[in-house]
Amino acid sequence: MTTPDEQPVKSSTDHVDAAARRAIDDPSAALALLPGVAASIRQDAAGGLFDAWELSSVVDENTREPVVPEALFHHLHAAAGLDATWPAGNAGLVHVYGYLFSLAETPYGLKRERWLDAGLAAAYGERTLFHAEALIGGAVSVTPLARITDAARALLAEHTVREERIGPVRARIAIGRRSASGPFALAYAIDRGAGERLVTTFPISTPAETLAAIDAGPPRLRWNAVE
Repeated sequence: MTTPDEQPVKSSTDHVDAAARRAIDDPSAALALLPGVAASIRQDAAGGLFDAWELSSVVDENTREPVVPEALFHHLHAAAGLDATWPAGNAGLVHVYGYLFSLAETPYGLKRERWLDAGLAAAYGERTLFHAEALIGGAVSVTPLARITDAARALLAEHTVREERIGPVRARIAIGRRSASGPFALAYAIDRGAGERLVTTFPISTPAETLAAIDAGPPRLRWNAVE
């Protein structure tokens, strides 16, 4: 059954799909189809929020293919006032906003599903979906990136389950959930010596299996963090 919180996103699904298709050859037109996203990017840039995020490759580590078109990658970074060299971009910009325009299939489904599905939001204790307001259009009081940044930082502060050293780099992994059931949230951040920055956050269903896979090999940069 559709809940009231899901209505804004469900009513915008066609717009998201259309924007993703348009992003292949016309990034500017694609972003115009989701004006709330464009407004949020401008708001985040003005507040310096992208500084809280690390670099991330848009080449998926499972498929070895880009998850967003190169033209869109450059257009988003220009809109945010950020310099970037393909395929390494700002993780907050690419993951939180760029993934909405991705048509790439991965073993875990479409990248944007984490923002449009209730699972990750519930794991973080969010009452509404992360992108609900931004997809409606117009400026928002708290952007999706701001909400996600705060949520991931809180998870790392309260539920760090692994710390790794990769040469001079320190990495932290946190797993937890605030809901009684459903997926858990995983947050990942690294510190290269100038302060910790976020890399990614996504839902997982079985923390024990995820940790077993992490422990099965040596420490390394994970989840598309750039060397």
